[in-house]
Amino acid sequence: MAWYSQTWSWFDGAWHEGNPGLVGPRSHALWQASSVFDGGRYFDGVAPDLAAHAARVNRSAVALGLKATVTQDFIIEKTHEGVKKFAPGTALYVKPMYWGEADGPSTIMPDPDSTQFCLCLFEAPMPQPTNGFSVTQGAFRRPTMETMPTDAKAGCLYPNNARILRAAKAAGFDNALVLDMLGNVAETATSNIFLAKDGVVRTPAPNGTFLNGITRQRVIGLLRQDGIPVEEMSLRYSDFEQADEIFISGNYSKCMPVTRIDNMTLQPGPMFRRARELYMDFAHTKAA
Repeated sequence: MAWYSQTWSWFDGAWHEGNPGLVGPRSHALWQASSVFDGGRYFDGVAPDLAAHAARVNRSAVALGLKATVTQDFIIEKTHEGVKKFAPGTALYVKPMYWGEADGPSTIMPDPDSTQFCLCLFEAPMPQPTNGFSVTQGAFRRPTMETMPTDAKAGCLYPNNARILRAAKAAGFDNALVLDMLGNVAETATSNIFLAKDGVVRTPAPNGTFLNGITRQRVIGLLRQDGIPVEEMSLRYSDFEQADEIFISGNYSKCMPVTRIDNMTLQPGPMFRRARELYMDFAHTKAA
């Protein structure tokens, strides 16, 4: 069964095609979840904010008690090398990752000197904002720094997102707006979230419960440079129920519209269209 799209991974000094076995039953990451990753994109011959993604995976490694064993520049160099293994024009997901291989003190902690690195590139078509998607309120909440390593893009955070998505899909929705422990909206289960109301764009203020996404920061900056007011603030679910528009930002699909929240239908609006237009213009003309 072909479970995976075309994939090339750099590991231990060489490129490997497909899905090579990199961990075993004694690997710390397999049973203690000591893994971090990041996600960049390569499409139309550009890799927007690749340097920022490379820098963040190194910060995530340190936050989880691992070592950043390669440099940001190395990740960028290998990404451009790996891109050449695919047919011209192939849209790719760029996934650098670190994990703990050996047990450290008390077994629960990974041995930082055993940190392994892999750069995985795989074919992933860019989603198009044709139909948008639907959301409801998430069945589970985002953790805080006191309960989970929310300062890292750590693999252990994502099973919570998965169960939020399962519950949303079981209720007939594509995704969900996830609340933090105080009842404020944090993000969706897969991306950062924005609303537009009366000509102003608003988005949850980073409070340590969700990643301040690289694409999120880019969209905010581009909108503000374009003269559109963007407010980072605490937002309740009711704010989204009363919004003129809702849209998301995320590395996988960049900017996408939300076209239904519970029973209320929304249209992709001018703020979403401008955000996507500005981002794609940046990606194709100014991104490094």
